[in-house]
Amino acid sequence: MERVRILGVPIDAVMMNEAVLRVGNMLKSAGQHHVMTPNSEMLVEGQRNPAFRAVMQSATLNLPDSVGILRAARWVGQEIAERVSGVDFVEQLCGKLDQNVPVFFLGGRGGVGERARDKLGMKNAELRIVGTYEGSPRDADAEDIIQRVNSSGAHLLLVAYGAPQQDLWIAKHFSKMPCVRVAIGVGGTFDFLSGRITRAPKWMQHMGLEWLWRLCKEPQRWKRMIHATIVFPFLVITKTERH
Repeated sequence: MERVRILGVPIDAVMMNEAVLRVGNMLKSAGQHHVMTPNSEMLVEGQRNPAFRAVMQSATLNLPDSVGILRAARWVGQEIAERVSGVDFVEQLCGKLDQNVPVFFLGGRGGVGERARDKLGMKNAELRIVGTYEGSPRDADAEDIIQRVNSSGAHLLLVAYGAPQQDLWIAKHFSKMPCVRVAIGVGGTFDFLSGRITRAPKWMQHMGLEWLWRLCKEPQRWKRMIHATIVFPFLVITKTERH
């Protein structure tokens, strides 16, 4: 499968259906697989955070979760056919799972994990969510979380602590949860699936303006939006060789 390297991070040129199929196969296979959903902001973070960049470089699958990444791929002379949004990916993946794949929701705040569980369960009666727990990415909470996940027997672990914390946490503790076959850092996915935060209209998503919608809804994110919309393109243009 083709991978496009952007700012030192390999991004998988997959479409949504391919991504769901790939993770479905991982859930049936031996071994453990870390799936990530890099966006423009995460790649900027990777430039100043070598540990986080290393985790992205070692992930089994990196889904292209921003229009900025698609544009960056074109800049370097390659092609990624479509954005694979983390929210849409989790919703589609959970829509295809059956009772043979126990799932654990970790993270989120204010009960969004439970509400997301209920919403997804209404769409797929076969979905088997064996645990939801907020916890935190702090080292002090790790032992308790690991015990909860192992006791649940989960094969799929969705971690919603935001980047880079969620994926650094997975990389550090994955091997201590041998029942888990696939772990995915899902950012604010539970917030969207639960309905706590409303997604941008489809036309804004297609035009790459979802950042503007979120900025209007959450103005405190303005620094993060600058990284995604200004710093990221600047880094791609100045640090990436075109083919």
